[in-house]
Amino acid sequence: MKTNLHSLLLLGLCGLWFGAVNARAQEPKKLVVGEVAPPVVGQDQDRKVWKLADAAGKKVVLLYFYPKDETPGCTKEACGLRDRLGDLKKANVEVVGVSFDSAESHQKFIAHHGLGFTLLADTDGKIADAYGVRMAGKSMARRVSFLIGKSGKILHVTDSPKADDHLTEMTEAVAKLEKN
Repeated sequence: MKTNLHSLLLLGLCGLWFGAVNARAQEPKKLVVGEVAPPVVGQDQDRKVWKLADAAGKKVVLLYFYPKDETPGCTKEACGLRDRLGDLKKANVEVVGVSFDSAESHQKFIAHHGLGFTLLADTDGKIADAYGVRMAGKSMARRVSFLIGKSGKILHVTDSPKADDHLTEMTEAVAKLEKN
């Protein structure tokens, strides 16, 4: 009886360990500074194709992922970027937002808040998956921003649920670009 109990406990512990290893193996890889950004090809709010490769060698891209149009945090972030757009353009930074929302939803969001930048409709989640930002088990992205240099390499990453963190960190990261 004692041996069977020990065997069962050992099997249970092994099962927990393998389950934890398997769960970690399925977690998306987080992209880090210095890595080449995955190539983005997506449809914008006007159903036009937008490619990250088109900016290569010409512009820095602030590619930001957000959960949903017209939600409080997402609206705060989008409007904060809108308000900084003049400075970002002077620094040769193109702002591109990405969410699982449709092109129609993006059109309304842009019109409602006077946004002057591209929003990609990642309805199938391929872009979010390439960047490892999909919320586990959901058709929604986490709030993660990537500053991508002209070289195509990631210069800065902000991974925080707080819109203010993104606005502050990206403003600081862009300011550092201008000094170099």
